[in-house]
Amino acid sequence: MSDSLDRLYNLLPAVYRLRDADQHWPLQALLRIIAEQVGVVEDDIAQLYKNWFIETCEDWVVPYIGELVGYEEVRAAGEPGAAAGREAALRNRILIPRREVANTIRFRRRKGTLAVTHQLAEAVAGWPARSVEFFRWLAFAQSINLLRLTRGRTTDLRDGDALDLLGSAFVESAHTVDIRSINSRYSQGRYSIPSVGVFVWRLKAYSVTCTPAYCYEREGDQCYLFSALGNDTQLFTNPQREVSSTQEPGMLNVPAPITRRVFAAKGEDVEPGEESGVAGYYGADESITIWAPDWPTRGAPQPVPADAIVPANLALWKYRASPGQILVDPKLGRMSFPLRQLPPSGVQVSYFYGFSADIGGGEYPRPLAQPDDPNLKLYQVGPGLSYTRIVDAIAQWEWDRPANAVIEIEDSGVYTEQIHISLQPNQYLQIRAANRKRPIIRLLDMLTSMPDSVDVNGASGSWLVLDGLLITGRGVKVQGSAAGLAIRHSTLVPGWGLHCDCEPHSPSEPSLELVNSPVCVTIDHSIIGSILVNWDERAEEPLKLRISDTIVDATSSELAALSGPEGCIASAVLRIVRCTVIGSLQTHVFETAENTIFDGLVTAARRQTGCVRFCYVPPGSRTPRRYECQPDLVEAKARAQLLETNPSATPDQIAQAQEAEDMRVQPEFNSTRYGTPDCCQLADACAVEIRRGADDESEMGAFHDLFQPQREANLRARLEEFTPAAMEAGIIHAT
Repeated sequence: MSDSLDRLYNLLPAVYRLRDADQHWPLQALLRIIAEQVGVVEDDIAQLYKNWFIETCEDWVVPYIGELVGYEEVRAAGEPGAAAGREAALRNRILIPRREVANTIRFRRRKGTLAVTHQLAEAVAGWPARSVEFFRWLAFAQSINLLRLTRGRTTDLRDGDALDLLGSAFVESAHTVDIRSINSRYSQGRYSIPSVGVFVWRLKAYSVTCTPAYCYEREGDQCYLFSALGNDTQLFTNPQREVSSTQEPGMLNVPAPITRRVFAAKGEDVEPGEESGVAGYYGADESITIWAPDWPTRGAPQPVPADAIVPANLALWKYRASPGQILVDPKLGRMSFPLRQLPPSGVQVSYFYGFSADIGGGEYPRPLAQPDDPNLKLYQVGPGLSYTRIVDAIAQWEWDRPANAVIEIEDSGVYTEQIHISLQPNQYLQIRAANRKRPIIRLLDMLTSMPDSVDVNGASGSWLVLDGLLITGRGVKVQGSAAGLAIRHSTLVPGWGLHCDCEPHSPSEPSLELVNSPVCVTIDHSIIGSILVNWDERAEEPLKLRISDTIVDATSSELAALSGPEGCIASAVLRIVRCTVIGSLQTHVFETAENTIFDGLVTAARRQTGCVRFCYVPPGSRTPRRYECQPDLVEAKARAQLLETNPSATPDQIAQAQEAEDMRVQPEFNSTRYGTPDCCQLADACAVEIRRGADDESEMGAFHDLFQPQREANLRARLEEFTPAAMEAGIIHAT
């Protein structure tokens, strides 16, 4: 009985409630319905008050408040539409940024100042930024009566710190004049008198808190990696807020990669008022923290003090730490202890890594979903809780046999276990990470005569949900008669594991193997390796596979991202939306493919049903009917233009022109290797037909919902309005 629903009923005199009880509670049922509607009205009245303020109002109110303060929408990025769905609502938030509306008057009062340009980038596009007037770094002949020793001088080749900053937003060396425009669509110029560069950091810094470091025994017991997956990882800055709105952002105020020289900088090498070096990046609540219990002596203070951290280049592991010191390489995410002073109780680290979006699991807020069942059983796993291992919670769950259960992992630790799950008929089990946690399930080669993957055997009507997990070492195998499998905000490491250079351990091995089960698979906001569908073709219905906002990485465009056994067609009905697929894809039926990049041949056994729209499909693919796809559009345009200028063009000439366009629009990524910060991020040189090729003019692929083309178009339009007179502002991607 809910107090909120019975609040009207509890106001009745006791005599009426007694009579109602004698008649089996009809009056209570009526008043519960009325109380529910009263609650709706009260919530609406409370929201009406919140809608008076830009900080608390609903999204649909933002344009109206903007109209009150004279805010004008930017049309360069498209027209905002009705927020009929999730995608439209996200797009409207980018087209009409709440933060810019809130600061409209403040920005206009400071119009024409340099400080307002980098604040516009964060308010309009949501990107941390730093503005640079390039004329300040031009080489020039100085007057003997007004010497400026730090400006316009030739490059000092002995100043390694200054050389390390060349090309960045924190440049300190003078340059000769560049006559190219900073907004040139052919080749962007920088160092010119009217040029103002707005450096933007598009990659976000994601935290990893108190997770075990990886002991890299191949090089020695003293060698450790920050990444628990055993790969090199670039450490990122935990950005701090500026002290005031007029303060120019420094290296500690943006989510930038930490370089070795910046990490090793001394107090005299940094700008006044800015603390850098180890003191600026290391410590509790900073970018890097290291715990080594009982090191260097028993009962030593933890975390390890900053004066014990020594910056170093550990690319070849050739440097040796002195007693009482730890060598740290932030570029590769490596550290080394003294050979005769190893940590006796292991090492734990906290650090930040870079990535584009909230997918694949991590310590970011994500929605949690579970059955609305008052009898739902919750098993919590973590240090100091009832269960310290996942297998212990699974054993208790198998003993209790609840209809609906959740096993929740409460920390970001590493669990080295062998997991086997047997679902009973109509049973629901969810294994998830707590919100803002990033647990890792590490599967080792332990069994000699059996596979070591996460083995799931489901009975009819059963469901398994994996939410917020990172699984490495092996994949997930599902068999039996389960009704469904859902993978949300999780990572099944492509190739099972990573070497130091982020190369996969087993490139051809599947991350997800489905053996005649389940009936439906849903993958959402995840990163996953190849999928193997071993389905009985005599079954009445093929597998239903739904993938959205996900990177499917077969580790190579030549390998199969989705297939059946021995490279055959996967018996699956596929619906794939807003995804990036590295590898070939072979399926029975395409139900829908939308806003997706296929970096490998696509083959559909049945072409009579389904639709592929606003996707990149490599030439030679076999798909259902296509609508507004690439390179089909550019091929048709190239043919039409050639025939218009040369009506007697031969088929070979037409094919040659189309092939040139095919190569031009082929997607270009900054990296296609999982484990790198810019994995599957479209390169600046990528064709605009891909970067703005989705149905709403956003980019194709897994990062569609970032709406980066709209952010950039909005920012360009605002910079034209707020840039000082006679100056020209351009956007430069720092990451």
